[in-house]
Amino acid sequence: MLDPRLLRSFVAIVETGHFTRAAERLGMTQSTISQQLGRLEELAGHPLIDRAARPVRPTALGERLLGHARRILQLDAEARSLLRDPAGTAAISIGLPEDLATPALARGLAGFAARNSRIRLDVVTGLSRDLASRYRQGEFDIVVVKEDRPAPDCRASFPEPLGWFAAPEPGVEAGDPLALVTFPVGGLYRETMFRQLEAAGRRWYVAFSGSSLQSVLSAVSAGMGLSLLPLSVTRGQDVRRLSGRDGEGLGEVPPMVVSLYAREDQAPIGELVEMVLAVLERR
Repeated sequence: MLDPRLLRSFVAIVETGHFTRAAERLGMTQSTISQQLGRLEELAGHPLIDRAARPVRPTALGERLLGHARRILQLDAEARSLLRDPAGTAAISIGLPEDLATPALARGLAGFAARNSRIRLDVVTGLSRDLASRYRQGEFDIVVVKEDRPAPDCRASFPEPLGWFAAPEPGVEAGDPLALVTFPVGGLYRETMFRQLEAAGRRWYVAFSGSSLQSVLSAVSAGMGLSLLPLSVTRGQDVRRLSGRDGEGLGEVPPMVVSLYAREDQAPIGELVEMVLAVLERR
């Protein structure tokens, strides 16, 4: 392997055209720089500097090595700089339901990252049940989930009102059986929806199962079926909340809760927890 220290001496000799000047540039004696060049030539198996020339210059093989030597030294300098920079060396993992990864929360996370360059935020979105399970298994430092009721170690919880929603034009809610738009198996709203309709004695079938909030909202807006959704995610969307006679027979839906869990409250995790809580409170 080519030692960068030997390559540095070789490049300095070529660039200055003189052993003494190269030694002065690198802060070493002339004998030391001569020894380092000798070791490099021993590794190469050929002379790399024409010592008889004035000023000294690289041999044909030395010319071939010169460009590679400069690239190796540049990479060596970049690697040393990287090791001196602690940015992104500590990770905090966060789990969020998709509809809580809002612009307000994203701005809060970006602000935290800007103030704490050493910390790398690993944010994952997914279904609440999966996120809660992964938190219990130690995969997340902070997790926000939606659930029927908070667990004892919950840091804080907020009500999440739900409602039945359909397309802007009436009609789909009168179907028998009812066409439903749902999230995938394991989604909380999906199972709550089924329980409510079965308790009300209504027949139903799944007409559309979407893997994202936007796909579910689009399907509801297009008239593919009804869906049970948080009121917070429908603001500004082209969907209609069913109430009164429109929602007759669907049953009143109790609110869920949005719960935050964290492994510790010391900095820097504590700072993140306070920021997330503030965003959830404003929400």
